[in-house]
Amino acid sequence: MRFIDMTDITVVAGNGGHGCVSFQKTRKGSSFLKKPNGSNGGDGGNVWLLADPNVNTLNYFHFHHIFRAGHGQCGRSRGCTGKKGKDIFVKVPYGTRVSDKKTNELLGEIDSHKKWLMVAKGGRHGFGNGHFKYAPRHKKLCSTHGGAGEFQHLNLELLLIADVGILGLPNSGKSSFIRVISSAKPKVADYPFTTLVPYLGVVQINDYDRFVIADIPGIIKGASNGSGLGMRFLKHLEHCQILLHFIDIAPLDNSDPLENIITIRHELNNYSKKLTYKPCWLIFNKIDLLERYVVEKKIEYIISSLQWKGRYYSISSTHNTNISLLCDSIMKFIIYHGQN
Repeated sequence: MRFIDMTDITVVAGNGGHGCVSFQKTRKGSSFLKKPNGSNGGDGGNVWLLADPNVNTLNYFHFHHIFRAGHGQCGRSRGCTGKKGKDIFVKVPYGTRVSDKKTNELLGEIDSHKKWLMVAKGGRHGFGNGHFKYAPRHKKLCSTHGGAGEFQHLNLELLLIADVGILGLPNSGKSSFIRVISSAKPKVADYPFTTLVPYLGVVQINDYDRFVIADIPGIIKGASNGSGLGMRFLKHLEHCQILLHFIDIAPLDNSDPLENIITIRHELNNYSKKLTYKPCWLIFNKIDLLERYVVEKKIEYIISSLQWKGRYYSISSTHNTNISLLCDSIMKFIIYHGQN
């Protein structure tokens, strides 16, 4: 099924019920105008977005665009207030960002801290003439109409919730890595842009510890200006605690790994400075393709040239080299980061 991480919907809250004009029956000859008993209407129903852990994409909204709450009932005589309109709860994935389609104003984000969001408020109820029983005489003949419910055009944007995000050039071994360490099965092949949509994988370290990792399509030079696929999906890395920058230590196109790193860092900085400040580790992949001393020499040159102060690892997903070490280090980082 097509992966949808951005869509728009229309939400319509319910109208408030009208107030009622009625009068209490009295003994013959008495003035019925002194005893109004028309009741208020009910409030209109609200529209809520509700986070559901069983929903992972916005695909449902490809076929469903309009959501309406119930209208409030009109008031009745003898003090019978109109029933409130039924609220409607629209289920969305965790990490859904909501904004106004016309103004692009951010209305809220549904995550682990805020699991529901009201996006359209129901209209207020109208007043029956019983509400005006202590008002001047002419008011006792009056009632008011219920208010209209809010009407909103919304943009929904999904940001995948993951602890770890993987980025890098196409064919740097990101998908192979995530297949080895988790149950996710992204497509793997020897041509660029094998990964066309983001993938989430769950990495189980032991009976108690695990983390969620996100693989996004590769980033290429000029991506911040619209080239390639990766920049569209970089938003999914915004919630990650740590980023893994994958580098092919022996590129088939004979490109320079150092220049490739600089390219990715440049495109990342052009997209969002917030991402460049996230903890990031360099992961030198495919070390099985070169002699050990060549790998060490290349890595030493790259780290020295970049004046890199962060962590870096050398791995081979094909031969499972240093994979457990990397995963254990990630888990320890996440646990420590969560405690501080």
